[in-house]
Amino acid sequence: MNKPVNCRYFHGDYFRGKNVEACRLLEANPDNPIPWKRKHCDGCPVPEVIIGSNCRTLELEGTVKRQLLRERVEITFAVCTRHMEQLSDPLVCPLCAAERK
Repeated sequence: MNKPVNCRYFHGDYFRGKNVEACRLLEANPDNPIPWKRKHCDGCPVPEVIIGSNCRTLELEGTVKRQLLRERVEITFAVCTRHMEQLSDPLVCPLCAAERK
């Protein structure tokens, strides 16, 4: 059984017997070479980045990369929508950090 997913990009529709699951982060990327599977959520870094980031208006873009025999989700782009600043490290927005001092 899969562990529960606590991610703002995960969508599960189970109403009236439906069993539709999707990752809105990966669906938004048309260049994603590998289609999303539920097992990608088990090792996805996105929920930890969202929780650990000092930016509360963080938006991400991701893709699935194949490494040897494994497929994993990687964050390819991060932006602070409050300051419209592209972030090299999605955990730290320097402008949000400066506001909190």
